[in-house]
Amino acid sequence: MYNSQITFTLDTICPRTYIAKKRLNKALDEINNSPDASNVSFTLVFRPYQLHSDFSSEPVDKRAWYRSHKHDDVDEKQAVFEAVMTQIGADVGIRFAWGGSMSNTFRAHRVIQHFQEKRGAETANRLVEAIYERYFEQEKDQGSKEVLVEACVVAGIDETRAREVVEDDTEGRTEVKRMMRTAAMDGVDAVPNVVFEGRRRDLTLVGAKEVDEYVKALRTIVNESR
Repeated sequence: MYNSQITFTLDTICPRTYIAKKRLNKALDEINNSPDASNVSFTLVFRPYQLHSDFSSEPVDKRAWYRSHKHDDVDEKQAVFEAVMTQIGADVGIRFAWGGSMSNTFRAHRVIQHFQEKRGAETANRLVEAIYERYFEQEKDQGSKEVLVEACVVAGIDETRAREVVEDDTEGRTEVKRMMRTAAMDGVDAVPNVVFEGRRRDLTLVGAKEVDEYVKALRTIVNESR
């Protein structure tokens, strides 16, 4: 059996990365429930990216930030954005909520990478889902220490250990910065960026693609693994 790594580069405040992950989940379910599942196993690995590395660790109002930085301080533009994204999210089971706050994402990336390394892909997958859900659906600040500890516990991580990692701002800091530099050198300048590792070639999809596009990429990896 060929083992393929899917490298999913994300930022925890980017709604399109949440949409892409949900769509990729559906595509993986389709492949894993098909005869192709006996030929290739896929492992999802997360890598960090910051859309706004200069963000303060102090939270700011999410809706106000979007309105002023993305939509020219025009309420109608903000309303259209929210309506469109809410519908897109609903199609994959996301209940987007646009209140709450946003802040620097580095701490969340550091925690994700630590537990991905120490606890493996399944724990990391649950942790990313828990962080996304709290930020995008429950209007909680993904940079908050308490929110990150809560997400870790939901992912099956011991609360005491989770708190130790979340509170220690030096834990994994150098490695996460190195990952971000490597991604930049590899040409990653937007997220989601999804790389499917293949036996013959790798496939890269940038942006939140439709489910069938992820299925097509997965089937290509399967077919070229024989």
